[in-house]
Amino acid sequence: MLAIAAAIVTANAYYIHPIIGRVADSFGISHALVGAVPGLNQIALALGVLLLLPLGDRMSNRRLIILCLLMQVAALALMAFAQDFALFVLGSTLLGFFTITPYLLPAYASKRVAPARLGFVTAVLTTGVVAGVQISRLSSGAIGEYFGWRVVYVLAAGLMLVSAIVVPMLMDEDSPQQDPSTAYGQLLASLLPLALAHRRVLVSGVIQGLSFAIFLTVWLGIGLHLIGPELNLGTDTVGYLAAFSALGLLVTPRLGRWADGRGAEPARARFAILQFAGVLTLFLVHYQWWCLLLPIFIFSVSGPLIDVTGRMIALRESSAVRTRLMSLYITLMFVGGGLGSWGGTLAYDLAGWTGTVVLAGLMSAIICLLSISQTAPPAVDTAVSEA
Repeated sequence: MLAIAAAIVTANAYYIHPIIGRVADSFGISHALVGAVPGLNQIALALGVLLLLPLGDRMSNRRLIILCLLMQVAALALMAFAQDFALFVLGSTLLGFFTITPYLLPAYASKRVAPARLGFVTAVLTTGVVAGVQISRLSSGAIGEYFGWRVVYVLAAGLMLVSAIVVPMLMDEDSPQQDPSTAYGQLLASLLPLALAHRRVLVSGVIQGLSFAIFLTVWLGIGLHLIGPELNLGTDTVGYLAAFSALGLLVTPRLGRWADGRGAEPARARFAILQFAGVLTLFLVHYQWWCLLLPIFIFSVSGPLIDVTGRMIALRESSAVRTRLMSLYITLMFVGGGLGSWGGTLAYDLAGWTGTVVLAGLMSAIICLLSISQTAPPAVDTAVSEA
């Protein structure tokens, strides 16, 4: 049930992918400028995770989630009815800032499961997040093509209102891991010592940030390339391709179990190499659009598992610091996503589909190098884990 909740909340950030060209046309702006919408959304999400997620160690996770869900309802309503592009960007940015629920849930769940099941449970929740991404693009592409892009956000606001009522019913009124009297500033100040003491978590965040940037670069490129004059397809085609990528959901929990036995770092190195192979096949799209099916399937398997293994590295630490370590990890992930969103639309604006593929290839190569370097046994951390 928490995985379903994560899917609904996650979907909000990805409705823009199939309809990004339609939004740009509606406001009369360039493809490079419309990249500000997903770009600022992801950077705002990084800030929200950095500034709000640490509160999960200090206050009830349930209460924090109620607040964030209600703020997302307001942000989606602003996007649905904005007549000025600046207001639309503002709504999208606020939406990103309060989208911490899917990233608070793994830490919440990790305190309620045995360590031997951590990979599987994390994979189930990650599957919910990925399902939200896939379903959002399918529904957004079809609805945007036949009813207009504004209807997408009207429906999204309604779904979030329902979520704000239902999600808290799924959660216990849990006790915070830190003393509630702990100053908020102290929690934020503890992030730097934690980052220095858990450098493998920091590297995992960089790897996931680059992996997420590849995902957004490719899908925003697809959204622009398929509806452009060269191919002249509809936004619904982008949605159907997203639905095909949902096949990866069938294997993610099983591969999460496999990572439990193999070890997070060695498993991640293998998925990084698979992801790089998928990026190379993107060059085939120059010949036929349906050549996207192979790389999309590879990404739907490798991307979530790079994330799952990265989270496993953070969540195997002390329960007193897991939420803050996840804050660091997710912040780096969405900084990468924000840069990938804007960089992806800029690369496409400058060099078309070739620009998209070259940018994705460079980032994937860096991921492979970092992932392989992390397969060595971890050094003993200096003890700041209870800071």
